[in-house]
Parts: sequence; structure tokens; C-alpha cells
Amino acid sequence: MTDIATPDARRVTGNPHVHSLEVVEIIRETGDAVSLVFEVPDALVDAFRYRPGQFLTLKVPSEQTGSVARCYSLSSSPHLDDDLVVTIKRTDGGYASNWLCDNVGVGDHITVLTPSGVFVPRSLDGDFLLIAAGSGITPMLSIAKSVLLGGAGTVYLFYANRDEQSVIFGAEIDDIMVEFPDRLRVVHWLEAERGLPTRDAMSEMFTAYTRYSTYICGPAPFMTEARAALSAVGMPAKHIHIELYQSLSGDPFADIVIPHGGEDAARATVELDGTQVTVEWPRNTPLLDVLLAQGIDAPYSCREGACSACACTVRRGEVRMLRNDTLVEADLAMGLTLACQAVPVTDSVDIAFDQ
Repeated sequence: MTDIATPDARRVTGNPHVHSLEVVEIIRETGDAVSLVFEVPDALVDAFRYRPGQFLTLKVPSEQTGSVARCYSLSSSPHLDDDLVVTIKRTDGGYASNWLCDNVGVGDHITVLTPSGVFVPRSLDGDFLLIAAGSGITPMLSIAKSVLLGGAGTVYLFYANRDEQSVIFGAEIDDIMVEFPDRLRVVHWLEAERGLPTRDAMSEMFTAYTRYSTYICGPAPFMTEARAALSAVGMPAKHIHIELYQSLSGDPFADIVIPHGGEDAARATVELDGTQVTVEWPRNTPLLDVLLAQGIDAPYSCREGACSACACTVRRGEVRMLRNDTLVEADLAMGLTLACQAVPVTDSVDIAFDQ
């Protein structure tokens, strides 16, 4: 049966996505990268279930704005680790990364959103080409461990860094190679020895993996070169997944204001986690706000169109986005939209969250 929900005009204060977690361990990975280990209380285990490749959004104190929000990938694997681990690398001029590296101690509590993100394999049983540079290794480690422990596929990891001292998770990757010698191959590219990885050099390395599911994460210029290398060897675009992060300017932890429906409201039929619900959708209100206002646990992270965590598919009807910094033409052609930016064009819209 389909439920029909009509929004009221009030403010939601108990956002189910927002929680405070305790830091139980700090791991100094390199001179400029740390991992924060969060303990998840028994009461929140369900809320913090995650898939390899997802991230947490952390609330970082700021004297100027009160707080800033930043997304950091989980390096832990749901197939191995009980605690949540995010890994943070300092960036030049990056307030949040430097604050977290310098100020967080064991026993501190940090406000976070529940795990989110769509940089996630649909299955762990295929073969994977993981292309990372610098801190882009973080989601790749989670994916690799999950494939090797929870799936049947093989993993080829290409990992670029400045020099040997900047390799994050170097010892852990070596240990995994020893445990899975037939299913994991790792190529370390060190800029100090070989210069920056070029598309021609990467093309030679990737030629044999055009049928693999491919995930890319790292600095924007590196990802551009890696994608060009994959195109040059004929890898289908549908096999390529790219993780994009942007600094968030808004406050994803803020209360949600529930709008009035009004006589001109559209109607949205939404499928999420196997459940279907129908809601009245005010014409100028993003779908995500409408869903959260009704207590519908739709995925999100930034609430400002910068992260794609709330991506969903328009199966029928038409929407327009107020802002889009993440979806590319191929995504739009598949019917994807961002729930935090989508407003209705047609009177009736059918949408599915299929992450």
C-alpha cells in the first residue's frame, strides 16, 4: 500500500542523520595524514551501517562561522572493521583538515552525519581497477578490503604519490597483498622517481583492464588524466566511476523547515529501500527537504548539490535542479537528479533511490 504524506508548516529539530561519535583512537598514517577511529554505540549500529566507498560528513568548529562541514571517506570496511575510520590528509590552506589533524584527541566527540555517498560498487563479485592518488586511496582501501573479504573479484590498484614517505596505508596494503597474492595487484607510482603519471603512461598500464569496474579518486588534474587514459584504451564510460568532493558552504546539520503543500503542489511517488511512499511536493521546495520533513530517511550529505549523495533516478515525469555541481551529462542522460536540488516541473513525478 502507498502512503500519502502532506507536509505541515513547522521546523524539524531531531534530525535522525545527525549524531555525536567518540574518537577512540588516532592513527598517524604519515607526516600529514591521520585516521580518526570512531566507536559506534550499540543503539546506533543500524544508523551507521555503510557500504564500501561511502563517507562521513564531519562538523568542524570555526571561530569565524561557528562550524564548517567537510566530507571524509571511510577507509574501514564493513566486512572487517567494527569501528568507523575516516582518514584525513592536510591540505595547504585547508582549515578543516588542519584543525582535525592538530586538535582532535582520544575521547573527543565529533558531530557527524550518517554515512552517505554513491561511490559504491553495486556488487563485490566483479573485477576492479582502482586508480588513486594521495588521499584518494581512502575509499579505495575500503572497496579493496570489501571485495577481497566479502566478494569473489580481483583488484588491480594503481596508487600515485609524491614519494615513499607520503604513501598512506603502505604497510596495510603490503599486508593485504601477502594475504591475497592471487587476487590483489598493486602498482605504486612515485612522482619523485618517475614524474607525474601521464595519460600515455597510464594507458599502457590500463590496457588489459578495460572490462573491469573502475573507480578513480584523487586531485582533479590526476583524475582528468586517468579518465583520458581510460578513454584512450577504449574503456566504456559506464564502467568508470569518479569521486568528487567540494568544500561545503552551507550547513547540512541545520534544522529542516517543512513547507506548506498548497493547491499547486505536485505529487511525487518515491521508492526507497524497497518501500514506496507518495508525498505532496511544493513547487519551489527541494524533494529532499520534503522527504526528511516526513521522517523518510533519504540519503544525503551536503544538502547543497555538491556531493551527489542524494542522487536518485527520475523514472517518470520531469524535474529541474536549482544547482548541480556533480552530475555529468552521462548521469543526466540516465535520468539521475539530486534530491536536494530537484523541484517538480510536471504535476506527477516517479522517483527511485537505487544506491
